[in-house]
Amino acid sequence: MSTIDFGKRGEEAAKNYLIAHGFDICDVNWRWGHKELDIVALKNKTLHIVEVKTRRAGFLVAPQASVGRHKQQNTVSAANAYVQRFGLTQDVQFDVINVVVSGERCEVEYVPEAFYPLAR
Repeated sequence: MSTIDFGKRGEEAAKNYLIAHGFDICDVNWRWGHKELDIVALKNKTLHIVEVKTRRAGFLVAPQASVGRHKQQNTVSAANAYVQRFGLTQDVQFDVINVVVSGERCEVEYVPEAFYPLAR
C-alpha cells in the first residue's frame, strides 16, 4: 500500500468515527495554498478542525506527537482562511485523531482540544 493510500485509509477511518459520533463533515482535505485541513466538521455549533495522524501498530512515537508547533501554526492559518472564506462565526476547536493500523484493523483515538492557537 502506498503512503498516500495509507493516509487516505486513516482519514476514512477518522471520518467514519466522527460521523458515528454525531459530527457533520463539512470538508475533507480542504486546501489553502500549500496548507491543508484534513477534516472540517461541525458539532454542537462548534467548528472542529481535525488533524488526522495515521501510523502502523508498533510505531514508537504517538501519532499526535507529530503535530508540532509548525504544523499547528499552519493548521491555524488554514483554519483562519477557511472561516473567512465561508464567513463563519462558530467557535473553532482544534482536535487530533490518531489512527493506528494493524493489519485490516484501524484503532481510532479522538483527542479533543489537542492544541490551541499559539501567540506569535
